Amino acid sequence: MENGAAKPVIVAIDGPSGTGKSSTSKAVAAQLGLSYLDTGAQYRAITWWMVTNGIDIADPSAIAAAAAKPEILSGTDPTGPTITVDGVDVSGPIREQDITSKVSAVSAVPEVRARITELQRAIAASAVTGIVVEGRDIGTTVLPDADLKIFLTASPEARAARRSGELKGADLHTTREALIKRDAADSSRKTSPLAKADDAVEVDTTDLTLQQVIECVVTLVEEKRAGK
Repeated sequence: MENGAAKPVIVAIDGPSGTGKSSTSKAVAAQLGLSYLDTGAQYRAITWWMVTNGIDIADPSAIAAAAAKPEILSGTDPTGPTITVDGVDVSGPIREQDITSKVSAVSAVPEVRARITELQRAIAASAVTGIVVEGRDIGTTVLPDADLKIFLTASPEARAARRSGELKGADLHTTREALIKRDAADSSRKTSPLAKADDAVEVDTTDLTLQQVIECVVTLVEEKRAGK
């Protein structure tokens, strides 16, 4: 940043799993000196809390009643993002398959979305230099006035290949089916579905390397900062 008066830039990056969203968002934030927020981790964290505390995931009213209870804190350093629930580091447990399989059900409950959205807006508002916020409904619902909105896409095959690479030993076909199922659940839910904002820039990452995606997004952010 050339001078201290530069306006903080808020970047919303949305898209389904396996599009390179997290890796891209973290790298772009680190390169440009911005904060970073993984909103999916927050939904995973509240899901972990529900499961750990014996809340019936099949009962939306039970989930709604407990939505305000856990204290979720997100560290926004892109080189080492952290997440704690009631003071417990949950960055490992929230990535386990048991939580992954339940997060869509918990995320669909309006009270959960309202609670987490409020949290996300507060974090974005307090980011001094600006922030890259990644998720599924950032450009449409959480930060509709974001300076720049990007929607990452990729073919189901490419996404499954990336996902199964991340999930050691995961079967490609099973991963692809799970991704398609999750997309359908997230895109069809009544509250804040996964959707591309009308004013978002779509970037298809199917045939791009991660480095190419990062460069593309960095350029978009720099152009936005320069007022182009």
